[in-house]
Amino acid sequence: MSRFAGKVALVTGGSSGMGATTAALLATGGARVFCAQRGISVHEDISADFSDPAVPERVIAAVKAKADQLDILINCAGIMREGTVEESTLQDWHDQIQVNLTAPFLLTRYAMPMLETAKGAIVNVGSIEGLGNNPRHPAYGASKAGLHGLTRAVAVDHGPDGVRCNAVAPGWIDTPLNEDFIESMDDPAKFRSEIGSIHPIRRTGAPEEVAKLICWLACDEASFVTGQVWTIDGGRMAQLSLP
Repeated sequence: MSRFAGKVALVTGGSSGMGATTAALLATGGARVFCAQRGISVHEDISADFSDPAVPERVIAAVKAKADQLDILINCAGIMREGTVEESTLQDWHDQIQVNLTAPFLLTRYAMPMLETAKGAIVNVGSIEGLGNNPRHPAYGASKAGLHGLTRAVAVDHGPDGVRCNAVAPGWIDTPLNEDFIESMDDPAKFRSEIGSIHPIRRTGAPEEVAKLICWLACDEASFVTGQVWTIDGGRMAQLSLP
């Protein structure tokens, strides 16, 4: 039997990259998958712009109306804007906190009654930038660190209700966003080689590698795992820079 047979999953940001790959793996495993994002995917879509704080409640209401069940919530949607605290506008700050942190909080809040009934699982997609920071990412780093904290809080408060909550903290993953960034470099091939070399395993990660970890955390095989942030970065955070 497929490990997600009979389960209903909601994946935000499911139109590309890690979200799309996760949605596909959940569907292959037997789940009925809803995707909420601004783009289009092959699964049951719910149009959603998470910069609007009213959207999370509408998304959960749509899932309830269509399935009256939710076993798995994957909070994957996110945005990133560059700029130091001097360069960033207040709107830049608000937008990243809203999409990356407030939206997962609200989705979790409105989904909790169904998740408690299902004894379900939540997986938040954080980042190694919730553990350390790249230059010029103050709001992004703050939002991901907050998401890691939210993960632990939900696990503690709702574990007695049978709900598990974990997070993954990916490093450099070959998503369309990162590929576009590489192609914007003067020498994309050189940059791609250099970015791979900062990882002990000497390469960047694939969306499928993160999606497999997300799906394991969401399945019953991980039934005693909750409140954890799982770093998946090819060893990048473990390696000190040269003296």
